Amino acid sequence: MHTTPETSKVMSASDIERALTRIAHEIVEAHRGVTGLVLLGIPRRGVPLATRLGEKLSRIDPGFDARGAVGSLDITMYRDDLRSGAVRAPEPTQIPDAGIDGTTVVLIDDVLYSGRTIRAALDALSDLGRPRAVRLAVLVDRGHRELPLRADHVGKNIPTSREERVSVQLAEVDGVERDQESVLITRGPAASSQGGVA
Repeated sequence: MHTTPETSKVMSASDIERALTRIAHEIVEAHRGVTGLVLLGIPRRGVPLATRLGEKLSRIDPGFDARGAVGSLDITMYRDDLRSGAVRAPEPTQIPDAGIDGTTVVLIDDVLYSGRTIRAALDALSDLGRPRAVRLAVLVDRGHRELPLRADHVGKNIPTSREERVSVQLAEVDGVERDQESVLITRGPAASSQGGVA
């Protein structure tokens, strides 16, 4: 008997917006301002999330340079699953002109799962400079960590099983309208085969 996967929405566009606003305020509070702060999004969906957070930070504190202090960090060649062959083509790494030495870098991703993406990001970061501190902000933490890593800023904790797939739909990456953005959970036999390691 063939079972059809079941999909449910756990965050709407307005939920995502509110979560990012809260994370932006948390970052400012934790850092006690915006001086020496750098945001680096992990492709793919971490990059537009970093851009949006940068815009929110500049509205909270005009001293934050939303263009000069926001970039991207590709971790493709640092992943520990390269041998599996299921790795996408590398995307650009864009680091602020002033570099990251002595800064507080906030790594930004859409979903935190096993922690392997973040470990790869830390390895990639160490080849680029020596930040004073590294923090992690994610839109969704779905649990099931395989490494001793945790996020400093979380939009929403979503308890899941390993057989479920969490997908984030963003305008910049997925082609949906901004007001139709969402976070979805898919349950069923097809979900586990589609789920990525994050």
